[in-house]
Amino acid sequence: MTKIVSDTSVIINGQLTAQIESGSIRNSDIIIPQAVFDELQSQASKNKEQGFIGLERIQKLKSLSGSHGLNVVVSGSHPSSDDIKLASSGRIDALIVDMAKQNNAILYTSDNVQHLVARAEGVETVFLKSEIKNESLEFLKFFDSETMSIHLKENQCPLAKKGKPGEFVLTKLSDEILSKDYLEMISSQILDVVNVYDSSTLEISKNGASVVQHGDYRIAITYPPFSESFEITIVHPIVKLSLDDYTISEKLMERFSDSAEGIVISGAPGSGKSTLASGLANFYHKKGKIVKTFESPRDLQVDPGVTQYSKLDGSFDNSADILLLVRPDYTIFDEVRRREDFGTFADLRLTGVGMVGVVHANSPLDAIQRFIGKIELGIIPNVLDTVVFVKDGGIQKVYDLELKVKVPTGMTESDLARPVIEIRNFEDNVLEHEIYTFGEENVIVPVGKKADKVGIEKLAEDKIKETFKRYDPRAEVEILSDNRVKVMVDEQYIPSIIGRGGSNINEIEKLLRVHIDVVQKTSDDISLTTNDLPFSFSESKTALLLTVNRDFSSMHADIYANEKFIASVRIGKKGQIKIPKRSDVARTLMDFSRSQSDIKIFLKDF
Repeated sequence: MTKIVSDTSVIINGQLTAQIESGSIRNSDIIIPQAVFDELQSQASKNKEQGFIGLERIQKLKSLSGSHGLNVVVSGSHPSSDDIKLASSGRIDALIVDMAKQNNAILYTSDNVQHLVARAEGVETVFLKSEIKNESLEFLKFFDSETMSIHLKENQCPLAKKGKPGEFVLTKLSDEILSKDYLEMISSQILDVVNVYDSSTLEISKNGASVVQHGDYRIAITYPPFSESFEITIVHPIVKLSLDDYTISEKLMERFSDSAEGIVISGAPGSGKSTLASGLANFYHKKGKIVKTFESPRDLQVDPGVTQYSKLDGSFDNSADILLLVRPDYTIFDEVRRREDFGTFADLRLTGVGMVGVVHANSPLDAIQRFIGKIELGIIPNVLDTVVFVKDGGIQKVYDLELKVKVPTGMTESDLARPVIEIRNFEDNVLEHEIYTFGEENVIVPVGKKADKVGIEKLAEDKIKETFKRYDPRAEVEILSDNRVKVMVDEQYIPSIIGRGGSNINEIEKLLRVHIDVVQKTSDDISLTTNDLPFSFSESKTALLLTVNRDFSSMHADIYANEKFIASVRIGKKGQIKIPKRSDVARTLMDFSRSQSDIKIFLKDF
C-alpha cells in the first residue's frame, strides 16, 4: 500500500479529504504526524477556528477509510517544549518532513514552502493547491451595488451601510440572529482565500484581530480577547471617481497640476477622503508621473501602473528607505495616523517627493493641528501647501499655508513681530487663521473680518485722514490703539510728511496727540473706488486730453493708471489736462492703461 504523510495545511483546507472523495487516493496508509495532531489540539484549546476544523476533518478521514481502503493512523512522538517554542521557525514542519523520510512516504501539503523544502531534501511530495471559488464566499450575499459596508456581529442582526459617502443609511439586512459558528465559518473562508488568490493578502494579524484585503473588499475580523465577541466588518467601495467628477475650480485644478506637492486630504470617516486620494493618484499617473502609495491595508482603487506599498517590517519608516530608491514623483500616504507617520510624511516631502496625505479630521484646521507638535512649527508650510477638506463626498474647503515674519493680527507693537503661519482660504485668498508661538505655546488664532468703524473711532480716523490728504489725497489710516495710528501713503509723499529732521511729523503728532507710523502704501492698501474725479478722454495731434469739471480749473491733481502713480499735474482752463504725446508721462500712462477705466484722477487741493 502507498504511504502518505499529511501536514496541517491539507487537513485544514480539506484538500486531502477532497482527493479521497474524488477517488484519487485509494488503498493507502495515511499517516498523520503526532505533531500535526498536537498543533490542531492546541489551536482548538485556544478557541481558534482552524483547530476545530482540522480535528473534524481528521474524524472525517477516519470515517472514509473503510469505504476507500485506507488506513488512517496518528504516528510519531509528541513535540518537545523546544520544538513548540521554535514552531514559528519551521521546527514542526521539519518534524513532518522527517516523518515522511522515515516511512519512505509521499508528503501531501498545501504549503508551498513545505513543498519546496521536501523536494530539496529528496522527499517525494504532492502539492495540493487550495481551491476556493470566489462566488462561494458567504459574505458576498450581503452586498449589492449600493452597499458600502456590512457589519456582522455575534448574537446581532446583520447590518449594512447603503448609499454613498455622506448620504448612507444603516440598514438591517434580515431579522436572523448571527451565531458564532456562522461567523467563524465566514472567517475561515476569508482566511483560506488568502493562500489562494494573488489579490488577497493578510495585512494585519494579531492576537484577537485580523485584517484581510480581498480584491476590493477590506475585511476586519475581531474576536476575544480583543473584542468581547466575534465581529466581522467588510468595507467595499461602490464608486471610483476621477478628478473630473468633482466640482473643482480652475484655480484649484491648476494648483493640483502645477505646484501642489504637499497636499493633505482631511475629513471624517466615510466622507470620501480615500476616494479623492485615489482620483489624485490616477490623475498624476495619467500625467506621466511615477506614483506610489503607502497603505495599511492596501485598499485604494488605483490604476495598475500605481505601485501600492505597505509597511516594511511593521514600519512605514522602513518603507520610506525603499521608496527613495525608486524615485517616485508623487506618493499617496493613506492614512497618516501615528506620530511616526507624520514624521515620515514630513521627511519624504522635504526630500522633494510630492506627497498626498490622508488624515482623519473634523475640519481642515484640525488636520493642520494634528501636525503641530509632531514636526517643527516653522517647517509646516514647507510640508503642507494645500489642505483639502472633504465632506459628503465633495471638496468643501481648501486652505493655503504660507510662512511670514510679521506682527500677528491684533497686536500693535512692532517689536512683537515673529514667524507667523498664515492660513488663507485658497479660493478668495482671505486670511482666516494664524499660527504662531505665544509664550511657550503654539497657538492657532482666528482672524475675523474687520468691522465697519462707528462712533468716536470713525470720527478720529476721518480727522487724521483729512490731515494727511493735504499731502496724499489717497492716504489711508489704520488705528492701532488709543494713542497710535498707522498712516499709509504713496512713497513720493513720505519725505514732505516727515520733513527735515522729522520736524513736520513731530508737529502733526503734537497737533493730533497720537504717535504716527508713516509707511509706504502697498498695492493691497490702494483703494481707487472713492474720491476720484470723473473725466472724459480725447486726443489732439500732439497731446492726450483729460477733461474734468470746470470748477476744478487751476487746481492740482494726481493721475494713476492701474493703481500706479503716473504724475502730479495742474488742471488748466476749462478743466482740461494736456499731456504731450512725446513726453515720458504720456508714454508711461499708455503703458499702464488699456482703456479709460484704468485711469484715475485725484484732486490734491482742499
